Amino acid sequence: MPPFATHAVVNQVAPLEDYSLYETDLVLRQAVQREGAAAYESTLREHGAWLGRASTLAAGERANRCLPRWLGYDPNGHRIDQVEFDPAWHALMSGIVARGLHSHAWLQPAPGAQAARAAAYLMQGQVEAGTLCPTTMTYAAVPLLQQEPAGVIDFAQHWLPALASHDYDAADAPLPGKRSALIGMGLTEKQGGSDLRAITTRAEPVAQGGRGAAYLLTGHKWFFSVPHADAHLVLANTDAGPGCFFVPRWTPDGPRNAVRIRRLKDKLGNRSNASGEVEFEQAWGMLMGEPGRGLALLLQMAATTRLDCVLGSAALLRQAVVQAAHHAVHRHAFGQALARQPLMLHLLADLALESEAATVLAVRLARAVDERDQPASRALVRVGTPAAKLWVCKRAIAAIAECMEVWGGNGYVETGPLARLYREAPVNSIWEGSGNVMALDVLRALQRDGDCLAALQDELDPARGAYADFDRCWADWQRQAARLAGDAAGQAQARALAAGLARLWQAALLIRHAPAAVADAFVASRLAAPAGIAGELPPGADAAAIVARAWPAIC
Repeated sequence: MPPFATHAVVNQVAPLEDYSLYETDLVLRQAVQREGAAAYESTLREHGAWLGRASTLAAGERANRCLPRWLGYDPNGHRIDQVEFDPAWHALMSGIVARGLHSHAWLQPAPGAQAARAAAYLMQGQVEAGTLCPTTMTYAAVPLLQQEPAGVIDFAQHWLPALASHDYDAADAPLPGKRSALIGMGLTEKQGGSDLRAITTRAEPVAQGGRGAAYLLTGHKWFFSVPHADAHLVLANTDAGPGCFFVPRWTPDGPRNAVRIRRLKDKLGNRSNASGEVEFEQAWGMLMGEPGRGLALLLQMAATTRLDCVLGSAALLRQAVVQAAHHAVHRHAFGQALARQPLMLHLLADLALESEAATVLAVRLARAVDERDQPASRALVRVGTPAAKLWVCKRAIAAIAECMEVWGGNGYVETGPLARLYREAPVNSIWEGSGNVMALDVLRALQRDGDCLAALQDELDPARGAYADFDRCWADWQRQAARLAGDAAGQAQARALAAGLARLWQAALLIRHAPAAVADAFVASRLAAPAGIAGELPPGADAAAIVARAWPAIC
């Protein structure tokens, strides 16, 4: 051995790259088939292969190291309020827009389009989560713009075609000079948080107000999503009440709009994505919807953004499980691979179970969006989306921490993928409504929409008869829902109600569509017994069969 060559590098796991995120995900492929998106299989295969390339994965890592930078002024002192991104960010956004994740399913609707988009989004989120924010904001804004008649801004003639484009254009320029566009959102103010009725931003009509009329906005937003976007949907007060305003980055007659970025947020995770604080100095905006109906309009948008939170958490969880399984296959300790050691295998199986349940529920909800013309499907989206967001987004945080622990110290350092996945996880639970907001939304849905409970019964009843624990828990939940729906003081139990619904719906889907090994373990560990720490599967659980569905290389 040469002098100072003290050791050879062995038993270190090579990075997982140049693999297909779609072909290696049996659960997702089965969900695509089951939820009506089989026609999009070839597109999803191509997308999964692109995402798994070493170059794409490297772009995700680089975008989170080379962070966005706010440029307030140009060299000559002109106010520009631009956000500068690394080329890696633009490469990822180009791929997203090229595949239409930001608008396609709304603007070119077809059977299964929403479920297919959900599958693509779930894969995209495994590689880089920050770029999901402009994707989601734009996607959620499109159906609102589609509802608007011709007004001061002709959405149908100018904006919707730009949003339909698959040719990403990052230029900061008026819309006529761009190939495509992105939309952001501005709701939250420092004094209000989730209490949107506490906003102080004010909108005054330029002439006669009303739908489609021009207003000038004065105020601030504490969290301004996608501050570099071509336009934002902004909540502001009017004499008639809160209104939803379309605020473009450039005014219709040419000057840059008076939306001033004060700073970018220094966030725990989601660091590749810019989030800003802004002030409106009589910024130009157009009223969307009826005067005073801004909250109702933006709550329509929330159903879309919240489902993307579920998908985003399912994506992070899936990638963490994949990384843990890959590591356990190739890392040896005490004379054998980690994956062959019974305790590790049971831990991986429990994590794989959590991931499978999150995926099947998220894609099932996307199918309900596909079928939104049916009252039962609309009811499922109304009550199921907040329940799924509460449960999946919270469960992902703890499960990703367990995946990090599988890697040991290597999982805790920033040179590996687990640290970023873990830092990303909390935002989906906080963003677009915290856990308490979601729980209350489930309760309100059951109280105000008589279709919700009936739709849930039609959805979950077919799973009855196979497991006594499921039947008992489902009956108990329905009694609890009926009691709380008529109890004005029932808010204190809203989290248990929402979380219970999510678990039961996941169980029902697995009972009906997954192998017995998966359904057995899920019902026994999530319904029959109180949830404990990860890895507490019941005796006799077929851990190998469960993990093999999650990562074929484990076999």
